[in-house]
Amino acid sequence: QVQLVETGGGLVQAGGSLRLSCAASGRTLSAYNMGWFRQAPGKEREFVAGIRWSAGVTYYAGSVKGRFTISRDNAKNMVYLQMNSVKPEDTAVYYCAGQTRDGRNYHTSYLLMNLYDSWGQGTQVTVSS
Repeated sequence: QVQLVETGGGLVQAGGSLRLSCAASGRTLSAYNMGWFRQAPGKEREFVAGIRWSAGVTYYAGSVKGRFTISRDNAKNMVYLQMNSVKPEDTAVYYCAGQTRDGRNYHTSYLLMNLYDSWGQGTQVTVSS
């Protein structure tokens, strides 16, 4: 499995921007479709964004579409989440996750949390109003 470490979280005012980074090690990132998830206090972990291994296709939760952008640089083994126009409801711990490419079409699996087999420790994002 690939090891994942998230950085870039912090405190930001509503309407501001933040960029999260996810550094991968142990295996080449191109072996994975990648996702960002988040978990707010008292709530279940939810999907935020996903990106196919070749970076050509992305997916977003409706609540962040148009505000967040997921990207990846396989050569650098990095995944990013650019968060713009943040809202207080974006406050959560954000997790980077990897889903091993096994022939399954990512279009049918990007929402399935149980199919992500590598997870980072999370980074806290707090949006103040």
